[in-house]
Amino acid sequence: MAKELWHEGRTAIVTGGTAGIGLEIARTLASRGAQVAIAGRQSPEKYAHLKQEGFLIGQLDVCEPESIKQFGNQVSKDLGTPEILVNSAGITIHQEVCGHSDEDWNSVIETNLNGPFRMIRACLPDMMAAGWGRIVNIASTAATTAESTHPAYCASKAGLVGLTRAVALEGAPRGVTCTSVSPTWVETEMLRSSMGKMAKRSGRSAAEESQAVASANPQNRLVQPVEIAELVSFLCSDLSPALTKEDIQVNAGALW
Repeated sequence: MAKELWHEGRTAIVTGGTAGIGLEIARTLASRGAQVAIAGRQSPEKYAHLKQEGFLIGQLDVCEPESIKQFGNQVSKDLGTPEILVNSAGITIHQEVCGHSDEDWNSVIETNLNGPFRMIRACLPDMMAAGWGRIVNIASTAATTAESTHPAYCASKAGLVGLTRAVALEGAPRGVTCTSVSPTWVETEMLRSSMGKMAKRSGRSAAEESQAVASANPQNRLVQPVEIAELVSFLCSDLSPALTKEDIQVNAGALW
């Protein structure tokens, strides 16, 4: 199969697809033939600049079951039943355990763990009925390591890896795979925001914080979104039916 035709005719949903890693994944899937639906919590008009790229753009809050239902109906009506689901929506909050409010903790868990669960629950039955499906969850190296200032994020991503394995086993007899991809620091707006917050605490500049993060891994660089997108594209193709129940770390040799 030619690389550019990996996803021809497939319908894909990418949560968190309006920016960062999610947008790069959406673009890569679309470039290889998929019909891609992306959405964010804000009104679709907020993402009007992306319409020219051919995406179906809707409004979606993965923390709200009714929002998921409405978005799913829109995708099925306009593009067809989703065959590929990439859960890329995610947030983090800088706070240590002793300073975490219930509200902040629950917000991270709701978005990073409960949201993917709800999206999978909405899409998995049709995938299994069709005998083909690909689910990829964007987790993090934080799932297997730790950072004292991101406990909710670490917990949510560890839970997401566990969810991935359970879904993989459920889907295995019906042609549905489920994998997680766990990057280290990736150069996105979310990273730049984190570096800004870390800089305020340390007294260094955001650029100095970014360089410190980059130099902490053996490759002395930040992972780029396209590297994650290419891996996800492969996992969502017909070339990877045996790749399931795996957490694939893209860590540049780093522990975090």
